[in-house]
Amino acid sequence: MQSDQTRLLALGLLEIRTLLADYLGSEVDAPMSVRIAAHMAYALHTEAEAAYSNADFHLGHATMKIAAIDQILGVTDAAALLRRFNVKA
Repeated sequence: MQSDQTRLLALGLLEIRTLLADYLGSEVDAPMSVRIAAHMAYALHTEAEAAYSNADFHLGHATMKIAAIDQILGVTDAAALLRRFNVKA
């Protein structure tokens, strides 16, 4: 069972994903930071739903989805995030 803190963070991420949905894609006219945030929230929404529902998720799948952001947007932000988590992209 997930803690209330984990479930609240997951729910917040799900809301952020909804709010940023218009900024997904490789050719969106928005600041890059907003586009990266939208893709990050989208990459983790399935895992956030699992955490909110007190289910487990596969960490490897989540990190692969995060790593894909760099290829989609031509940035290195996802790799930097994964390094902070001590995971290679």
